Amino acid sequence: MDQLRALRYFSKVAETGSFTRAAEVFSVPPSSLSRRIADLENSLGATLLKRSTRSVQLTEVGESYHRQVQDVLHQLEQSDETVRSYQARPMGQLRISALVGFGERLLLPLLDQFEQLYPDIILDISLSDTVTNLGRDEVDIAIRGGYAPNERVQAIRLMENEFIPVASQVYLDEMGTPANALELKDHRGLFYRTPVGPSPWLCEIDGQWHDVSGNKVAVSNDGKWLAGHALAGRGIMMAPRWFLEGELNGGQLIELLFDTPLRVTQGTDLGIYLLYQKQRYGVPKVKVAVDFLVGRLRSAPGCVDRL
Repeated sequence: MDQLRALRYFSKVAETGSFTRAAEVFSVPPSSLSRRIADLENSLGATLLKRSTRSVQLTEVGESYHRQVQDVLHQLEQSDETVRSYQARPMGQLRISALVGFGERLLLPLLDQFEQLYPDIILDISLSDTVTNLGRDEVDIAIRGGYAPNERVQAIRLMENEFIPVASQVYLDEMGTPANALELKDHRGLFYRTPVGPSPWLCEIDGQWHDVSGNKVAVSNDGKWLAGHALAGRGIMMAPRWFLEGELNGGQLIELLFDTPLRVTQGTDLGIYLLYQKQRYGVPKVKVAVDFLVGRLRSAPGCVDRL
């Protein structure tokens, strides 16, 4: 029995829920495909599919087996692509996932240049603040904020990601400029919502951490919308410096400086990381994209050396 072919047949039937549709993908008769899967079940001593006249469904053990098979087939596909693409020109579909704010402000403008340099690469861009698993989500490159990831991936630190408090002059004229971090509690706050809740305003005074968050007047996971509120004088906002660079340089927003720096976490050394699977760097489309993005983004404020 050709087990690899049987695994591919089984995986496609599981995805489509149909022997007929799966057979069309491989251009083989449904009966031939069905026999190979039956041989696979016999060799395993387990029933993977529940068959009826109307549909095909996975059994409980079939669901477990399908998840494992998907990982194997995905790794094999990556290995095949690496071999086929070795020393070939950069081409094909390139999947990039990035933080929403980072993508809108820094990544997308750079990709306009990238498309001109590599017209044979088809970009597939996803902007999301949800944590991405490179293998499971079939992403070639991910850009994420936080600490160095524990995944078995190559992580390149692009820049700092420390948050700073800002407000417009209109707001400060109306509400006054806080003289110290503790006075922030009496101010209006614009808060970014993370998957675990709004980011707090924290400071360390005499070895003790204090939550000095202002009164919530707006909460959102849309940094652009919150920045619009800050520009309109509706409150104080905490956001990464790279996100606010344009407004700070133009004088539209003013950084609030205190003897004790504000943070959104008690940890330090937050960064923006570019992530990719090590074995994928040998694929030309991934290599040129990694090299291009690292080179361009390190010229942005707060850039750092490669880890």
